[in-house]
Amino acid sequence: MLRKYSNTRSLGDNIKLGVLTAIVAGMVNVASFMLFYSFSSNVTGYFAILASEVSQNNYYQIAIVLLWIMSFFLGSFISNFIVIHFNRRNTYLAHAMPIMLELLCILGVAIYGTSFYKGTLFETELMLMILLLSMGLQNGLTASISNFAVKTTHLTGATTDLAILFSMFTHKKYRNNKDIKDKAKLLISIFSSYLLGAFIAAFLYQSLKFNVFFIVVAFLTVVIFYDLSKIYKFNRSLKVYKLKKQEAEQQNPDNIRPNPKQVAIS
Repeated sequence: MLRKYSNTRSLGDNIKLGVLTAIVAGMVNVASFMLFYSFSSNVTGYFAILASEVSQNNYYQIAIVLLWIMSFFLGSFISNFIVIHFNRRNTYLAHAMPIMLELLCILGVAIYGTSFYKGTLFETELMLMILLLSMGLQNGLTASISNFAVKTTHLTGATTDLAILFSMFTHKKYRNNKDIKDKAKLLISIFSSYLLGAFIAAFLYQSLKFNVFFIVVAFLTVVIFYDLSKIYKFNRSLKVYKLKKQEAEQQNPDNIRPNPKQVAIS
């Protein structure tokens, strides 16, 4: 899910990544709306708010909305920066670091919200800024490592793309096109997962409030450790294979190739 990059990723890799991160985005967006009366998984609406505040000369609100937009922008920037600069050193770590940063942001909001939050305007604006940063980190990562195939923090583009694909399926020429069918599967997975996350947050909000974000942290932990477990199993299998090979060579010394230097000396 996080170990592969760009065109080396399979449809399964992108679906796994899309499903889990879309659930996270849906939960964060609904939770922030119910807690702060503002969305946090995309910034489309904030550009309209910015224009409105500029027209009314509300300078404080202009600054706050700009900070919200820049937080999302910064998150996406950081994700891609990490991927392109650390990918060759350790692909998994380069892809996991933005998710780890996102996890820390959301965990911080969860802890502060459950222990210290007093409902002031400044606290609300600050926590919304942190959530927008976390969603920028997520969207930047998924888009970067999937060659822009996976974007999970909003459904505007997914809805448009699905409509286009469904219209293509009305034509016989496209119905059996594997690439188009695969893209439709991916988008439907993201679409349904985002809605699932939104429903989970909406149903749990009344009883959990800020604790909803701890569930989000649990989903992100799964994303991080899923590939870590795969890497561990691979390394363990490789180690077992090398040990068996060494044992086989020790038991059958005749099969060991002679050292050219030793042959020359003799």
